[in-house]
Amino acid sequence: MNMQDDKNKLDLYNSENKTDIFKHIAVMIEEARKSVARSVNSEMCTTYYEIGRMIVEEEMKGSDRAQYGKKVINSLSHYLTEKFGKGFSVTNLKNCRKFYKVYSSEIGQKPSDQFKLSWSHYQILMRITNKDIRRFYEIEAIEQQWSVPQLSRQYNSSLYERLALSRNKLEVMQLANKGQVVERPKDILKNPLVLEFLEMDEKTVYNETYLESAIISKLQKFLLELGKGFLFEARQKRFTYDEQSFYVDLVFYNRLLQCYVLIDLKTDTLKHQDIGQMQMYVNYYDRKVKRDYEKPTIGILLCKEKSDSIVEMTLPKEANIYASEYSLYLPEKSLLQQKLQEWTREFEDEQETSENDND
Repeated sequence: MNMQDDKNKLDLYNSENKTDIFKHIAVMIEEARKSVARSVNSEMCTTYYEIGRMIVEEEMKGSDRAQYGKKVINSLSHYLTEKFGKGFSVTNLKNCRKFYKVYSSEIGQKPSDQFKLSWSHYQILMRITNKDIRRFYEIEAIEQQWSVPQLSRQYNSSLYERLALSRNKLEVMQLANKGQVVERPKDILKNPLVLEFLEMDEKTVYNETYLESAIISKLQKFLLELGKGFLFEARQKRFTYDEQSFYVDLVFYNRLLQCYVLIDLKTDTLKHQDIGQMQMYVNYYDRKVKRDYEKPTIGILLCKEKSDSIVEMTLPKEANIYASEYSLYLPEKSLLQQKLQEWTREFEDEQETSENDND
């Protein structure tokens, strides 16, 4: 075999195999790094959990637990800082103690098997006093691989409360046990949809085109707010019917529901004509675009303000069209929590009345 044959073989290798092999190696390295990061996060959280446990157990020995606990943490902080450097301030050790107190009733014999997020994630989660709500955000952060800023944003935008208030009362408990399960069109709805990331002034006068452009410029964040399974297809999607052209503001596809999702933007109060127009868009997609194996198209009217009675009266009961309000600022969490508590109490009263009637 001469040098020319060797060169020809090398050229052939470079042209045919290099890309696939190099990509495979790159993927392998990325997966290894992710695995190492997960392992490091798990070990770090386990260590902080155990530190918290030992602090709590030591505090129990003092007669004046508050003062004794303060001395324990201050002394431990001084000792660990001298030995290991930064990372063991009084504040951090208090967080370790809180971490243990919050999760000790939920963690089994092997804490390392339970912690699937970073310490920074858990610092946000352990601020949530309601166990069910905390569990919901933990499930979603794991499944959706939320970054720390994304988790913070979803909590601050009251995702749990908005989803809960958009659901049947019997389904609310599923949020705490399973997170957001998307099995039918109503499961993707939130009311309101929070668009504070568009950074638009609430008092500014703007039209649908301006709102649409703002959404497109922040598309990644808009997809996060929409929720699970959304893929963006087009803006101002044109279709022609009976020699007339029509334009759908935003077209998405939801891979979990296996259907198109059409969104029309309205910067004013929703009118019955808007609902009729969306019904035509949905009908067109169902009859002309949808494949046989796909589910019926969903239409969402994203509006500044809506009347539930007008929506209900305009649409037939089986219509796959929904209206949702949007907000340009983060909602008042306390107001949503109060509304959800009232709603829960009503449900519990109904259940108690029903049980008494059965007796």
